[in-house]
Amino acid sequence: MNKAARTRQFIIETAAPIFNQKGVAGTAISDIMEATRLAKGGLYGNFSSKEEMVAEVFDYIAEQEKQRLKAVTGPEPTALAKFEALFSYYARYPLNRSIAGGCPMLNFGVEADDTNPVLKRKVQELVQYFQERIRLLVQLGKKNGEFKKDWDEDKFAVLMFTMLEGAIFVTGIMNSNSQMLVVIDFLRKEIKRHCK
Repeated sequence: MNKAARTRQFIIETAAPIFNQKGVAGTAISDIMEATRLAKGGLYGNFSSKEEMVAEVFDYIAEQEKQRLKAVTGPEPTALAKFEALFSYYARYPLNRSIAGGCPMLNFGVEADDTNPVLKRKVQELVQYFQERIRLLVQLGKKNGEFKKDWDEDKFAVLMFTMLEGAIFVTGIMNSNSQMLVVIDFLRKEIKRHCK
């Protein structure tokens, strides 16, 4: 990585928690300047606009989230064990966040809803990615003979994803993971219902 690429990456990594905590509209370029100790020209020498920086920051955060969940499920040998690893992770996640400010999908998604079509598309793609991972876990379990063949993986992927995201939101507001534990218990029972 050359110096320009290192500087760009440094800005992205430094700006990520700021945008996630303060929001896109609430983050001023001066906030990024202060955190990075770079002048305005140093920032705009690497990014053509704040919107470009936000898009790159979201890509960085999204990749971090993907890698984190792959690390959680990767070592597990069965689909059922992978689901259990996910549940253990999510039971702790809202109160033990990897990036300050809460769930990036919720934070960036709410803000991009009608104001930033590029960011909205990126959030949509991340939602689809995580739903697809859940769908593929169900398919893996069917293939391995763990789950019944008639289980509708598409509907379950939507159900699991939206329930977990809702629980992340409520957990952050309430400062308690009790709602998350209820959701995880429900999802465990739903999976058990489809086990062979």
